[in-house]
Amino acid sequence: QVQLVESGGGLVQPGGSLRLSCVASGNTFLFSIWTVGWYRQAPGKQRELVATSSTGGKTRYADSVLGRFTISRDNAKNMVYLQMNSLRPEDTAVYYCFKYPDTWGQGTQVTVSS
Repeated sequence: QVQLVESGGGLVQPGGSLRLSCVASGNTFLFSIWTVGWYRQAPGKQRELVATSSTGGKTRYADSVLGRFTISRDNAKNMVYLQMNSLRPEDTAVYYCFKYPDTWGQGTQVTVSS
């Protein structure tokens, strides 16, 4: 079994930055070949896939965050990160780390407000 735990959320002003972290534990032997990523969900809105990271350094981003967010990973530490810059109020959501296709964390709240 695999567990994912996110951290790093909080309150930030528009234009500010946050870095989210996600640590995987349990059966992480194959962490380096997992497809991992982040999704978010705001109240009253559908879940949105934010970013993914897969083997070979392949990354994908939602159009809404492209150029502002960067996903990265440290396979030696079983960690996934999401660097969020130029934050906007519409980025406010609970952010979840996931391992495709079957595991996700508890979420961390990101609030962008002046």
